[in-house]
Amino acid sequence: MGHHGAKENLVPLIDRLNRYPIGLFDNEKLRQILAHLFSDEEAYVASRFPLQEATLGELQRATKINKKVLLPILETMANKGLVMDLQYGKTTYYLLMPGLIGFFEFTFMKQRADLPVAELAQLMTEYLYDDPEQGQAREFFGSETQLTRSLPYEEYIPVSSVVTSYESAREIIKQSSFGAVGQCYCRHKKEHLNETCDKEAPTQGICISLGTAAKFMSRRGFAEKKTKEELLQVIDTAREHNLTHITDNIRHKPSFICNCCSCCCELLGGVLMGYTDGVAKANYTLEVNRETCLGCGICNKVCNVEALDLTPLVKGEKRKLKIAEDVCLGCGACISACKTESLSLKAMKRPPTPERKKDLFVQILKEKKRFTPFLVQGVKTKVLRSLGIK
Repeated sequence: MGHHGAKENLVPLIDRLNRYPIGLFDNEKLRQILAHLFSDEEAYVASRFPLQEATLGELQRATKINKKVLLPILETMANKGLVMDLQYGKTTYYLLMPGLIGFFEFTFMKQRADLPVAELAQLMTEYLYDDPEQGQAREFFGSETQLTRSLPYEEYIPVSSVVTSYESAREIIKQSSFGAVGQCYCRHKKEHLNETCDKEAPTQGICISLGTAAKFMSRRGFAEKKTKEELLQVIDTAREHNLTHITDNIRHKPSFICNCCSCCCELLGGVLMGYTDGVAKANYTLEVNRETCLGCGICNKVCNVEALDLTPLVKGEKRKLKIAEDVCLGCGACISACKTESLSLKAMKRPPTPERKKDLFVQILKEKKRFTPFLVQGVKTKVLRSLGIK
């Protein structure tokens, strides 16, 4: 393997990663990030991964590396969050993780002494935000079909509405087969930039992973297994800080629930950057009672996407709250901040949530003209089912 150089392997690695629904915009910052995360050998192995999950034997044939040499490389990559290992019976399947959502997040989801985390935090922030019109932000947030969606605080949903299970963070948790909690990638990364959360939201024990992803993360030290009761307590903690719940934009078997703030979260950062449809909205929007609203502006400060604004102060008149419905996520995170109980949610018709991950990925790939048969055929059924893709 010594004959494979870093520059030689980075381009094939980027090409391989760009076959996912959300690719990675190639520039010098990306190459610096990948050079930190992947050793020369790991970059070569990753570049040879098939688009479906693969066994050790299949990867040996693809890489031409002896199993005894290849297995420890894959183990290290799994510990680093570069690949996911899925165990079924006596067979282990390996999946190469995408960059976003994937190994970028895993980099800051546990304490790392093997990486220059402060440098990586700066590089990743600049990589996502430096060029909002042509760079990675457009790749991640610019699709008509969004990769993630907002979940409403169900206690504020009007009684006239029928709440489906996939709209409720609590129901998603109750229906999950396995759950784990880890630290927030976004807030942890901010800490390495010497910044703290304006809402004083916790970094530790706040991000929820579910199902097969949670099993992998707990096994590899990215999260800690929790009971459903403990997971529901995390939801309560998030609501105490007026955080927005964000999950996969699918109906069945979501793999995570992030609890996000405007100052740290990169998903909400895309909305603030101008990609107002970068996160799929809940089927609700905010409504204000004009008679009781004082125009105090507390809700404005709490809103995680700056969807609220106040009319200018005029002597003798009360300021009026304005709601940008094209920006509002319908999450309800601001409602509990209102001292006069003037805010509520009202039903809003939104584009339908995709049934499965397969449907979501195929739609994004079609929009990006990056269609691949990987999502239609050739993937082992039992692995797909466990991931909620089929």
